Amino acid sequence: MLLNCAKSKGTAPFSIEDKRLTAVAATHTEPFLLDADHTLPAQRLAQLHKALADTLRLQILRLLRNESFGVLELCRLVDIRQSALSHHLKVLAKAELVATRREGNSIFYRRAFITDDDALADLKRAAFDAVDTLEIPSEQAMQLEQLQQERSELSLSFFEKNADRFSENQGLIVEREHYDSSLIDVVEGLGLPADASVLEIGPGEGRLLVELARRFAAVTAVDNSKDMLDLSRAAIAADGLSNVEFLLGETANARETLSGAADLVVFDMVLHHIATPAATFKDVAALLKEDGLLLVIELCSHDQDWVRSSCGDLWLGFDESELDQWAVMSGLRFEQGSNLALRNGFQIQMRVFKKHAN
Repeated sequence: MLLNCAKSKGTAPFSIEDKRLTAVAATHTEPFLLDADHTLPAQRLAQLHKALADTLRLQILRLLRNESFGVLELCRLVDIRQSALSHHLKVLAKAELVATRREGNSIFYRRAFITDDDALADLKRAAFDAVDTLEIPSEQAMQLEQLQQERSELSLSFFEKNADRFSENQGLIVEREHYDSSLIDVVEGLGLPADASVLEIGPGEGRLLVELARRFAAVTAVDNSKDMLDLSRAAIAADGLSNVEFLLGETANARETLSGAADLVVFDMVLHHIATPAATFKDVAALLKEDGLLLVIELCSHDQDWVRSSCGDLWLGFDESELDQWAVMSGLRFEQGSNLALRNGFQIQMRVFKKHAN
């Protein structure tokens, strides 16, 4: 059963200051899908309107556009007490506009994923689109940049201090032998020609980098740690290869010189060390050619908080839905994936995404 609410009269459905958001419901001409019990989700509709009827909550949604943040991080960004922020987050959660994930002892918030079977999906997407046009205040933008820089420096500092123990630290979670053959099978199964251009982000000691250089004519290694880049450079030299370029920096730096140049970009157990994974997906989309591929090998979401101090992890793995959502937001689509369970309880996911042709 369908109910068209486009011609309803009375007060505007959004009572908020920004007129662009007010227009979201006013111009909505598609019928609302009813819930499974054939009733209009009136309570959910009211909760959605309430959540959007506050400037601070709009600011929170704007900040959550590309990344997830902990409660204390959000307090710092919007400059309010934790108790007040908790109230606003509760309102947003009731409206199903934000979702949570536990990172050890901390709770991180992100925008909720909108599914096609949600009766309010069109309104939520339109609301998010309108929120994304809002400008982040300059002071807030400075705090955001500083926070992201602090995350990056935390990870970089760990690898600068522990470069000589990289294999030992990684082995606490997963040993390469447990998934190496599966990874090579995935790479070869992509069907890329030998003259393909390939980028590996965060090559570590260069084990996968060597395999990529053996198979493809032009390979680039990108890492923000000089010590780790030196390790991968030594691995390439030891194998007698000369077709690898080394770039000290992050994906944002690679975009400056390699935009639209890559047939394949690979993240091998790296994303959980990156301060801004969602923004990194956008960088990758810019680096890829049309129909180019992104291969992500990553930990599934877990609750082993000790990896932060022992392995330098910023994130406790990721849900498949998170990776897929970031990909969609960046113009990439999911192609294939598989999971590999390890004896120590961790799980590895391998996911391939493809850049949409314009």
